[in-house]
Amino acid sequence: MASEQILEDEQHAPPPGETPLDSIARILRLTLTLAAVMLSIWLIGDVIMVVFASALFAVILHGLARGLKRWTNLPYGAALAIVCVLMVTLIVGIGWSSGSDIVAQAAKLRDALTTQVYALRDRLAAWPQGQVLLNYLPASLGGHGGGASGSGGLMSLGSRIAGSMTGFLGSAFGVLGTLAVVVIAGLYFAASPTLYANGILRLVPRHWRGRGQEVMLVAADTLWAWVAGQALDMAVVGILSGMGLWIIGVPLAVSLGFLAALCNFIPYIGAILGAVPALLLALSLGLRETAMVAALYAVVQFFEGNVMAPLIQRKAVQMPPGLTVLSQTFFGGIFGAPGLILASPLTAMLLAVGDKLAPPLEDNERV
Repeated sequence: MASEQILEDEQHAPPPGETPLDSIARILRLTLTLAAVMLSIWLIGDVIMVVFASALFAVILHGLARGLKRWTNLPYGAALAIVCVLMVTLIVGIGWSSGSDIVAQAAKLRDALTTQVYALRDRLAAWPQGQVLLNYLPASLGGHGGGASGSGGLMSLGSRIAGSMTGFLGSAFGVLGTLAVVVIAGLYFAASPTLYANGILRLVPRHWRGRGQEVMLVAADTLWAWVAGQALDMAVVGILSGMGLWIIGVPLAVSLGFLAALCNFIPYIGAILGAVPALLLALSLGLRETAMVAALYAVVQFFEGNVMAPLIQRKAVQMPPGLTVLSQTFFGGIFGAPGLILASPLTAMLLAVGDKLAPPLEDNERV
């Protein structure tokens, strides 16, 4: 016992030659550094999200170009140019051939959802327990909380959604300007990845540059693996949801399937967001169809979570579910809607970097 106590005292003892005042100064420097970092994140959080989104888009372009280069033996620049041309051609082709149909489907979906939201509120208002629920719901969710009317609450909800989207950058650029910045910066990053990587490494102290290079490579590979796995996951969820809704007879099944695929970019929370519009439209068909739609989304998410996700994570990124949900709450609270959307790839990257930097646990250190 005495030897264990001596060993514990030595572990908590200050380094040789360090006085108590030096220890206090070191703690103060660490505290001020952390405070400065947190203040910077709070002040320029939107810019940080734009930079990360640009880096994520660059990783996608770089991964596709690298794969094409490996397959065709083309130079990297030519492969990247082909990838960009194919992406632009695909977008322009979809817009030219189906642009009007997509806009019409989106307008129909918006009108149908608006109608169903009002119909659901009227049903709740005609039900005693529903009136109690409406009285406790805030006005932003269509309730009576805060003394707002029903339509005012729905309008408030729409205003909040619109405000969060247009405030993505927090400047005069808006959503389209932000997307343009992300695309242009991502193209430059992907065109000369070594230029920007070496520029960042020059800011790192010389004796840490080797480790910094390893960390950057691990972060890039992790982001590419996450994007590839999530794209496959989104495609499967969208196809299964759209086909199931079409079989059930829910209107706008293709649009709802596409929406489910997009929402699945956000793990767990996105599954709920993607199911709500389908359930609202199914209410217009009857309780039987609504129950079938709920069962459909439950089966699809069960298949995605227990079959698809393990297969994808075996080749891509393994993220604990609890940490994924907490990271969405954390980054969503700090960065808003962009933080919620990009929480999963950001967390996957941070986990990979932390795993690279932190030494592994010994057997006697494990819980």
